[in-house]
Amino acid sequence: MTNTDRHKRQIEAQLQELGARLKRVEDSLDEPANQDLSDQAIELEDDEVLEGIGRAALREVRLLEGALDRIAKGTYGICESCGAQIATARLDVVPHAVLCGDCSGAGPSKS
Repeated sequence: MTNTDRHKRQIEAQLQELGARLKRVEDSLDEPANQDLSDQAIELEDDEVLEGIGRAALREVRLLEGALDRIAKGTYGICESCGAQIATARLDVVPHAVLCGDCSGAGPSKS
């Protein structure tokens, strides 16, 4: 199995996990409001946190879908800034990375 195949499976698994997380957030936000006003205030704060989690998950979904698109186009793992190969170790940690370590400021890239 190539690194790209491994990263594709990793990305697909992360997308599944994010989909489940988004479903849980949506379900929680759809619950009816409590009748007690003080409980409603707490639920409103909780809803704001859940909405933030949902926005972050949606952003990550877009990044991961972009990575799958690059895999399909054959450009996955190539730095969008300098054209160098992105280190496998970096892609293992950040599978949606579009920049090598040097261009991202994360340090020198090592394959």
